[in-house]
Amino acid sequence: MYLTIFTQMEQVNQGAVEVEAGSVYQAFEQVKDRRGKKGKRYPLALLFTLLLLGKLAGERTLDGIIDWIKERQVEIKRLFNWPKGFPVRKTYIDALAKCDHQEVARAIAQVIVKARAAPPCEEQASPAVAQQEPAEAALLQTAVDGKILRGTLKHAREDQPPVHLLSFYECESGIVLDQFVVKSKKNEESACKAILHPVLVKGRIISADAIFSCREWCATVDASGGYSFIPIKDNNPAVLRELTDFFEDEGIERSEFEYHKQVTKGHGRLETREIWASEQMNEWFEGEWIGIAQVFLIQKTIQAKGEEKIEKSSGLTSVPRKYAHAARLLDLKRKHWWIENR
Repeated sequence: MYLTIFTQMEQVNQGAVEVEAGSVYQAFEQVKDRRGKKGKRYPLALLFTLLLLGKLAGERTLDGIIDWIKERQVEIKRLFNWPKGFPVRKTYIDALAKCDHQEVARAIAQVIVKARAAPPCEEQASPAVAQQEPAEAALLQTAVDGKILRGTLKHAREDQPPVHLLSFYECESGIVLDQFVVKSKKNEESACKAILHPVLVKGRIISADAIFSCREWCATVDASGGYSFIPIKDNNPAVLRELTDFFEDEGIERSEFEYHKQVTKGHGRLETREIWASEQMNEWFEGEWIGIAQVFLIQKTIQAKGEEKIEKSSGLTSVPRKYAHAARLLDLKRKHWWIENR
């Protein structure tokens, strides 16, 4: 039996962090116990903590985790001050079947985010992180994207369509908060509006690709208590033209602009990313784009093998400047693609 809830963690490769078992237990105490009164001999937090510890130790099956726990009963009892024996297989299965997987994923994400928020003393924060205000850093980013599962394009039966998943990926922790099956890429935007819920959105920055750059989707995110961050491309030609004209207009007041530059070098490439963010277009767009707070232009310059390539992209966001300065906006753009490569 594979632990499908926890296998989502295998995609994360962001460096090791030190996490205390007690903090994991406390996080799992926030998960609602939906078992019957007779099925609560063991605390839910204990069950999930044991499962997670076994999973992090490299066990891939429930039976493997149970064996791992048996071999370390003395140490685990001392660690949790637990006087009794440990659960049997059926107890774990019942707890997993009756839990809300979103709550479990958020509990795990909470532990990882807190662990990563405290870098070792010898490491210094990057300039982008250093200038973040506490309120700015508190807004977690969730990237939304849809993908066809590898190996499902060619089924044995012709009438069976490929499996297309819409994922909510928390960039800071590397946890997939939830996944939904949609009919096709064309259905992503409408399906996402239907499943957007304050549980997934409230207090978060929801970044997405151009397919979600529609007014209704942004309004739904706003109504659910979240903030949208979207690119504007050819599927929104009128808005793209207005943003392009705005940033190319030499007569506008540029002292209000926020600017940030980021340079990276490696593998024979020199990449320079620049961003200009403005609040001047808020009044122009606010009638159609609910909650709009900033517009931005990002320019990426790539120098490699004696050649130079320049790419420009525009977008808009409902994240106010007090929560996301130019450096954070550029970081949001970069982290969104973690849903692709992590």
